[in-house]
Amino acid sequence: MLEGFLLTRSWRDAAAGVELELWVSSARGPVRLRITGERPVFFLERGTRAETGTRREVSLTDLAGQPVDAVYFDSQRALVSTRETVRAHGGKPLEADLKPVERYLMERFITGACTIEGAALERDRYLEVAQPVLSRSDYTPDLRVASFDIETDHRSGQVLSIATVMDGHEAVQMVAAGTPSAPPDTTLVPDERALLETFERHICALDPDVLIGWNVVEFDLKHLVGRARHLGMRLRLGRANAPAEVLVPRSRNQPHIARIPGRVVLDGIATLRSATYAFESFALEDVAQALLGRGKRIDDVGDRAEEIRRLHAQDPAALAAYNLEDCRLVRDIFERTDLLGFAVERQRLTGLPMDRQGGSVAAFDHLYLPRLHRHGHVAPSVGQANEVVGSPGGYVLDSQPGIFDNVLVLDFKSLYPSIIRTFRIDPMGLAFPGTDGVEGFEGACFARERHILPALIEGLWAARDEAKRRGDSARSQAIKILMNSFYGVLGTPGCRFFDSRLPTSITRRGHEIIQHARRQIEDRGLSVIYGDTDSLFVLLGANRTPVECRTEGDTLAADLNLYFMHQIADAQRLESRLEIEFETHYVRFFMPTMRHSDKGTKKRYAGLALGFDGSHELVIKGLEAVRSDWTPLARSLQRELLRRVLLEQPFDDYIRDLTDALYRGELDTQLVYRKRLRRELSDYARGAPPHVRAARKLDRPGRYIEYVMTTAGPEPVGKTSARLDYNHYLTRQLAPAADGILQFLDTDFMRLGGRQLSLF
Repeated sequence: MLEGFLLTRSWRDAAAGVELELWVSSARGPVRLRITGERPVFFLERGTRAETGTRREVSLTDLAGQPVDAVYFDSQRALVSTRETVRAHGGKPLEADLKPVERYLMERFITGACTIEGAALERDRYLEVAQPVLSRSDYTPDLRVASFDIETDHRSGQVLSIATVMDGHEAVQMVAAGTPSAPPDTTLVPDERALLETFERHICALDPDVLIGWNVVEFDLKHLVGRARHLGMRLRLGRANAPAEVLVPRSRNQPHIARIPGRVVLDGIATLRSATYAFESFALEDVAQALLGRGKRIDDVGDRAEEIRRLHAQDPAALAAYNLEDCRLVRDIFERTDLLGFAVERQRLTGLPMDRQGGSVAAFDHLYLPRLHRHGHVAPSVGQANEVVGSPGGYVLDSQPGIFDNVLVLDFKSLYPSIIRTFRIDPMGLAFPGTDGVEGFEGACFARERHILPALIEGLWAARDEAKRRGDSARSQAIKILMNSFYGVLGTPGCRFFDSRLPTSITRRGHEIIQHARRQIEDRGLSVIYGDTDSLFVLLGANRTPVECRTEGDTLAADLNLYFMHQIADAQRLESRLEIEFETHYVRFFMPTMRHSDKGTKKRYAGLALGFDGSHELVIKGLEAVRSDWTPLARSLQRELLRRVLLEQPFDDYIRDLTDALYRGELDTQLVYRKRLRRELSDYARGAPPHVRAARKLDRPGRYIEYVMTTAGPEPVGKTSARLDYNHYLTRQLAPAADGILQFLDTDFMRLGGRQLSLF
């Protein structure tokens, strides 16, 4: 018997039914699992005709309580064909959209790890088990990870070098450029074909479970596969000599998908985003500087692509060092953020492949469907939901603009998951509420005892508390993301259980809870100056010590928890799972107005948070200082102005000095706009925004465009033909960023730092 952790999964139609192939990592090395003879299945309401397939009566019903039959097929192709025929005749095949390999795993409750029973045969570099018996396991893998990166000739597309870093082993394969001797750790090869073949052998020898890189799927791997195809070969990077593939999406907004049997490919950018990391720029240089304090070896050159060509021809040792350093940066970013641990835990929790980004609906299916089947029911196929009706969003209170002393933030811990737990919100419970159900909204009623989702969340909640207790941040973060995704899943028509009563019963209950909490606070003579979905901002005012503020915050949280415990027990005969916490004490707090209005904004504020150790932290939400569509100078101005105002420090001279430095040209490097092209350049009309006009002046525009505003209009960085338009930056960037704050101090930016605007 073996234990392993799932790496890759695939299926195909074969002569004897569907064949599944699973690769797992085990203590004995990689294991290939081959399962043949699987018969895909969907369900039909009893009495609905299906021309093909083997029909069997089963003890299951649909969510309307009608008995169903299972219909089995010899191939997935036959299932799809019959499914479409049944739909054409008005029938509704149930669960007819599930892939065979996903159904196989979910029905065994296998998400990440599994126990393998069966005879293991020795193959070349791996074990193979045919027709194994699999069951769920808690095995934790020790995965082998290789970071790789390629350098190319941007003119010809030729791959010049490939670097790999794994377990302290570093190597570069490089096409020779007339170099008599190879640089350290570098293998020189005569041409690109030899380069790809050498890289194949190198990966086979290293035998990693996981390949990591930066934009590795959409660039490095895709480019390698494309160059191999151009040379009439297949890039065999998979185990058992399997070829690598990159599936290109039909839509620009969908991700590319890497397929390397036996090896997972994790992209650093996509995995950071999945783990909710946010950076102004996800360029490797910027993320590395932010997380590691160091960056790439080629920087601040006018054309990095041309510099790589020059290094290949004149200084291959420097190119090899640059190539390797990119690999090290990616490896170190993964280690610093425990991205691999996060990806493993996400798969263990959701059942989705480790490299899959998003997929909240699929994760919900993987967890929910097998439990629904154990309760005796089957689900609709995706797209068979009722009429799509929107549900209200989170409750946002009108804000009170101004600058305040001593504001407390009270936050409901995971409000929507706790509402689901408390009020038994559940698709099966909605379908079968029983005679003593829990009332929801829009006529919804939920089963008081027989449900699935509340228990799922309860288990995840306990697991997260345990992970936090152990300091396992990767598992804690993965659980938090999964729990918070459930509301969004229930509210999307892409969910097979979509019913507007489900998300509405969550959000409307949230509105009710926030309003109850606000009334309780105001009944104590305090003022709530803002509230957003799951948080309330309570004004205490001046003349309060930090100890008094913390005590007041703890007391408010405890009293509100007690109030909801009694209120929900009395009104609904339910145990409250709501938990409100005293989260933050802002000694000074700023809430702006909407532009050109005296009304307060939403989701935009700043405050000076007081830590328990007496330290201060400037927290900024939604303002220009944290928005990448504003220039660095405008952001730094607003951040420094907020700091001075909240600390009650003078700022007049700071603004005057900054304006003078602007017009002397000392701040030019901070005047760069950076915006993303979301469409092809040809798709933009003539009256396009500035970044598009700047991009049209570049030979090879990338996804992100950096440009400045000149007296001749927007021009790309490094290719300006006119002087910078300082008047533009003064009136369109600095003044708007400052005046939202200064208006509460009876002054404005132009009064302090303005000047007679130049006409030239």
